[in-house]
Amino acid sequence: MSGHHATVDWTLDDGDFAKRRYSRVHTLTFDKGLVVEGSPAVSVVPLPYSKEGALDPESAFVGALSACHMLTFLDLAARAGFTVTAYRDEAEGSLGKGADGRMQMTRVVLRPQINFTGQTQPTPEQLADLHHRSHELCFIANSVKTPVEVEPVTPS
Repeated sequence: MSGHHATVDWTLDDGDFAKRRYSRVHTLTFDKGLVVEGSPAVSVVPLPYSKEGALDPESAFVGALSACHMLTFLDLAARAGFTVTAYRDEAEGSLGKGADGRMQMTRVVLRPQINFTGQTQPTPEQLADLHHRSHELCFIANSVKTPVEVEPVTPS
């Protein structure tokens, strides 16, 4: 087992907390000292109480799923003898009401586009298997109830 940490810091600005007119902008500090400015999504909390360009929890969630899938995929591809030269995923998450009526991330779609080099290229079946196994082994995907779909993009 390993531990992973994040510290979230927020301080009331000159807003009116009781009337819910205050900034929700905060900082997230991770294990190795990375500091990221955070905010609710502008679609959830309007400006000026949120901040465009800051990391929102929903995007962080989608990014964590995408990055975990990629890291697992890269390891499995290397073990299978394939050489990946580029990996891009334009992942998308949907926020909506779940079956219980509560707001939740209702779906995440990963759209990885992968470039390989070398004489050994994966067949479509091998590529599908690599994605299937990557999803099955992804720590983050194994930790959430949100459906995660993988729709690989074929390089043009």
